[in-house]
Amino acid sequence: MMSLTNRNKVVSKKQMSFLEKLYLPAVFGGMAITLKHTFMKKATIRYPEVKRPFSDIYRGRHVLKRDEEGRERCTACGLCALACPAEAITMVSAERLPGEEHLYREEKYARIYEINMLRCIYCGLCESACPKEAIFLTQEIVDAEYHRDHFIYGKDKLVEPADPDKRIDVSKRQTPEVLKFKTLPDQKHNI
Repeated sequence: MMSLTNRNKVVSKKQMSFLEKLYLPAVFGGMAITLKHTFMKKATIRYPEVKRPFSDIYRGRHVLKRDEEGRERCTACGLCALACPAEAITMVSAERLPGEEHLYREEKYARIYEINMLRCIYCGLCESACPKEAIFLTQEIVDAEYHRDHFIYGKDKLVEPADPDKRIDVSKRQTPEVLKFKTLPDQKHNI
């Protein structure tokens, strides 16, 4: 029978030596690799006790920031929810009532603000879209849970504490251009 192409290749069946038939070189080669890896530094980190270092721009758990007076910055404009490609952010806005000026900065605030952490892809577009610098991604890792319902973070888990000593520092998340703009005396940034 003739072949259709001229790419024939002759395959030879080389006879194995006595040592190769015993597979001893292959066994000793595998043992050498095992011994080499035994004395190498381990890649595993024992997480609760030892935490690995993160970069300054690591995107972790979200936080809703407060202003200098302890009021919530979020004005429920909805830009973060529109910018979210995973549609993980939902909010319901409400009007500020008389006497709540110490709680909210503007007349409109987010009565319900929820982020579904299972849908979130930690892209950071929500913090880029926010005109009031109300939402940031922090260095913290999202806690492990057993039920899906616990991964929907509401304002109880997202809003930072009112105590100024327990505030979360997000200055490394802000771009140098924004920090420079904030130092200009003639601009009233975020007032």
